Amino acid sequence: MIYMYKVAVVGDKDSILAFKALGVDVYSVYDKEEARKTVDTIARQNYGIIFITEQLASLIPDTIERYDNQIIPAVILIPSNQGTLNIGMDRINKNVEKAVGSNIL
Repeated sequence: MIYMYKVAVVGDKDSILAFKALGVDVYSVYDKEEARKTVDTIARQNYGIIFITEQLASLIPDTIERYDNQIIPAVILIPSNQGTLNIGMDRINKNVEKAVGSNIL
């Protein structure tokens, strides 16, 4: 059986609007509570990947962490139009180190 999962991006409007042209479902949010509710709501729907801006993810670390141990949805941090906080790359390094046993990046 083949499962078709959707892709979503969550963040401020200016950072994520371009994703709409790629066919990604776009959710504009501006505060911590709205971000938490949106991520939790779309995680219960048929989404396999949820991209979220680093700036927004930094406001809701407990929510992001809750999905770290789940295979689906994969929550991936991306830089916003204001630049990167290096949170996403730090998470990738930690996951690679956990999987391989040392940081190869």
